[in-house]
Amino acid sequence: MKAASAPSPKATAVSGTGTAVVVGVVLLAAVLGVFAVWFQWGQTRRCLAFFGPEVARQIQAASRVELWRLELAASGLRVAARQDVSAAAGLVHLRRGLIEDVNYHWPDPAAGGEVADRLDPSAWGMALAFWDHDRDLKDSETGPPAAVLALGFDAPASLTVVGRPGRVAMGRLAPGLRKWVDATWE
Repeated sequence: MKAASAPSPKATAVSGTGTAVVVGVVLLAAVLGVFAVWFQWGQTRRCLAFFGPEVARQIQAASRVELWRLELAASGLRVAARQDVSAAAGLVHLRRGLIEDVNYHWPDPAAGGEVADRLDPSAWGMALAFWDHDRDLKDSETGPPAAVLALGFDAPASLTVVGRPGRVAMGRLAPGLRKWVDATWE
């Protein structure tokens, strides 16, 4: 019977190099993952503060989205017409654009600026309504949406979360959103 021989020095060196490569790749992946989370937070931190985490989640994940045409009534704003846009072309990109800080004109806190107060109700002509993706779609026909964003395209083009204070001026988002609304509305 032959006795087992010890591994050659060359095999041990290759094994050590392989382990170092694997550890290096894992460490690099961890560093890149931390960087990606930090970068994403930096891209959306103001929107998350303005919308709140629940509304931001609804914008990104709601299974039902409607576009509403608003009109001023004696009792305030009312929905004059509504259209399901859940499968509309460009909605995926719109959802992403709605929660990126760079698409808005944010007030400068160093200059004492704050998110502007509400506009007159007549300024809001359209709205996007998002229903909770956890609810049955039949409930969305009768139940209230989880989040509603009122849109005003007159100068300054603005956006507000219905039921929450403040509004934000739409920057580079305004022309594209206006074009999408016009193209999507039947």
